[in-house]
Amino acid sequence: MKDKIVILVWTIGTFIVIMNTTMFNVSIPSIIRDIGVSADLGSWIVSSYSIGYTLSTVIYSRLSDTLPIRRLLSVGLTILGLSSVFGIFASSFHTLLIARIAQSAGAGSMAGLGLIIASRYVPYERRGSAISMISAGSAMAFGLGPIIGGLISEYIGWNGLFAITCLVLVLLPILLRLLPKEQPKPFKFDIAGALLTVVNAVTILIAVSQRSIIWLGVGLLSIVVHAVYLKRAKASFINPAVFALPAYRKLLVVGFCILFMYLGNLFLMPLALANLFSRSPLEIGFTIAPGAILSAMLTSFVGRWIDRYGNFRFLLIGQGMLALVLIAFWSNLGVSSTVILFGYLFFSPAVSTSLSSLNNETSRILPTELIGSGMGFMQLIQFFGGSVSVAVCGMLLAFQDKVSLVHAYKNVYVVLTVISICSLIVLMRYYVSGRQQIQSN
Repeated sequence: MKDKIVILVWTIGTFIVIMNTTMFNVSIPSIIRDIGVSADLGSWIVSSYSIGYTLSTVIYSRLSDTLPIRRLLSVGLTILGLSSVFGIFASSFHTLLIARIAQSAGAGSMAGLGLIIASRYVPYERRGSAISMISAGSAMAFGLGPIIGGLISEYIGWNGLFAITCLVLVLLPILLRLLPKEQPKPFKFDIAGALLTVVNAVTILIAVSQRSIIWLGVGLLSIVVHAVYLKRAKASFINPAVFALPAYRKLLVVGFCILFMYLGNLFLMPLALANLFSRSPLEIGFTIAPGAILSAMLTSFVGRWIDRYGNFRFLLIGQGMLALVLIAFWSNLGVSSTVILFGYLFFSPAVSTSLSSLNNETSRILPTELIGSGMGFMQLIQFFGGSVSVAVCGMLLAFQDKVSLVHAYKNVYVVLTVISICSLIVLMRYYVSGRQQIQSN
């Protein structure tokens, strides 16, 4: 496999898929106005895609243990492309929601299988560069998505957003030609385990977003049922063998924290720019974009450095930078909008560096037979952390209605700073336990 070409094409696909979320975020007001629904109902246009995308990611990853990646990619991108074509002609809330849910069912193939491809077919000495490039595609999408989405919505209409995602149908034949052919293994899909995973994620996310004790109880009960099921099932959807690895469990916590900080900050920055400094959506996009562009420009260097100097060093550097930026936001947020501009110039590359190092380290410690299950669950935990973060940050802002806006945002940044410190502590424990294991051997 020509891994450099494959990873480049895959990065473009990841950029399109992730941008499919960020483009719609800035277009929600115009969509709600055009189709005539409430804000609460309209929010499901974004949240339904995010939840479906998260769950389909782990499903495609798990299926890659038995089914050829080419087959899974064909199914995923075909669903994504055709549902995007359908979305171009959507004119009501129900047709739009169907299009978004169908998109999410296919979009998870790019995120879920990308790290599997890198872990399975890229030599370890070049794997850091490959994973860094894929991470850069995500960073660029988060930065440029709001700008592109705002321009399309303003001059073409929100239906035009679906046309961008149709481009995956162009990438599909290219990837099928480049990807290696694999022989299918004996296939046995754990439907019950997959459904329990879906129920776990959806109920907890709804509980957090709706602040519902009832949904929280249902979610916790479903987790208990799933835990009992894992002990009895012979070939479960989530392979319990991955949880027997103490190092993997620590990395899961770090992955959750990184996305919690990342998406929490991405949620807060536009709100702070709009409410504290009266910036327009386009100005907000141009404030965030430089950090994403810088992150992409540094990709090749970061990847080579990770391959040369190791994962932990750059995990530590990335985590340290995240903590410092969050502290700067906490202490200086109300001074000027340039604080956010320059802070994100460091924050976005730090996130890309941290995720690249984390995913590369995860692929290193997992046995070959657990790559699909382990990498898939890692991504599930990361996306779950991001989804919970947005809900928690919104809830914390809502609770501070009697506090000045500046102090309300600063208080939420205190929470993100605490998360960053906790992540650093777990990371150091991971390092110490790894050193002790080496010495004992």
